[in-house]
Amino acid sequence: MAFDWHREPITRETPLDPHYRNTQNVRRFMVEQCGAEFRFDRAFMAWIRSGAPATMGAVVDEWRRRQV
Repeated sequence: MAFDWHREPITRETPLDPHYRNTQNVRRFMVEQCGAEFRFDRAFMAWIRSGAPATMGAVVDEWRRRQV
């Protein structure tokens, strides 16, 4: 069964799957991990969908890296 990006708890270890969606649940997780300044932009969303990150922890780390 596919991960429910709308309802299931998200952790840094949550794997990205082909059904990944930028849901409010994902946004809440990212704000918790990255701070109130977190925003999705097109380049970052394209990177997520590229298959590069394996987990949500990698997504958090990449967003932080891009902010330096």
